[in-house]
Parts: sequence; C-alpha cells; structure tokens
Amino acid sequence: MRVSAKADYALRALIEIANRDDGRPVSAEELGRLQEIPHGFLQAILADMRRAGIVVSQRGQSGGWRLAARPADVTVADVIRAVDGPLVSVYGLRPEAVQYNESAQILQHAWIAARSALREVFENVTIEALATRTLPPEVEARTTDEDAWQPH
Repeated sequence: MRVSAKADYALRALIEIANRDDGRPVSAEELGRLQEIPHGFLQAILADMRRAGIVVSQRGQSGGWRLAARPADVTVADVIRAVDGPLVSVYGLRPEAVQYNESAQILQHAWIAARSALREVFENVTIEALATRTLPPEVEARTTDEDAWQPH
C-alpha cells in the first residue's frame, strides 16, 4: 500500500486539531504552519474531510476547523477513505468487483486478504490514539517485530 500525501497530511492536521485542549477551532493557516502542509492542498483536504463528516468549519474572527465527532470515534480508515477512497483498489475497482480468468482468480483473494490486513490496523487506530501517542496493543505489537522495520 502506498500512503498518499493527502492521507498523511489529513492525519497530521487531525492530530493537531485533537491536541487542542480548549476545543476551539484551528485555522487552516495554523494547521499548515504547524505541520508544514501547503495551504491550498490543506484546504482541499479539509474540504474532503468536511464532506465526509470528519471535520466542521466555523466562519468568522475565531473561525477554523474542529472535529465533527470525538477523536475516539474517527479512525485512520475513515480518514483515508475520505481523502483517497477505498483502502484497496485494483485499477480503480474494489477487490470484490475485479474479474479474472481461472488461472489468475487467486489474485482476487490476495487483494481481499490485503484489504483485511489493512482494516485490522486502520480501523483500530483512532485520531485519539494518534493524538495521545498510544496505539492499541495489537497494533503496537506489530511494530516490535524487527522485520516490520526492514525494507523489502
């Protein structure tokens, strides 16, 4: 899987928003400055997340962006889907919709298994977990495997 700049930037912006103790909206300018995200790109990402119901915007002097739900209720999977679409796609199709001939049919099973593995992590890591720097134990355990850190 390739993590897009959009997904990375979206998650970083949400961590900044979730870390606000006062709950006040955060301007896109401040989010961009804190995380070194280009302003125009960030505005488009925030708009995608607003359409998905992840963030809400507030206009005016003290305006900005806030989470639309509790940080514990928004997962990494929700954010990736909002800005990039399905977690796994094959030529723009969901894995279950891909058609192969008999000799290549097993590929569909590999794509389905990959999606299941991604869901196992991304649907269990919330914005709250990221903001508090505490991954769920089953996800943290995956990072203790020496091989997980090695490029292949």
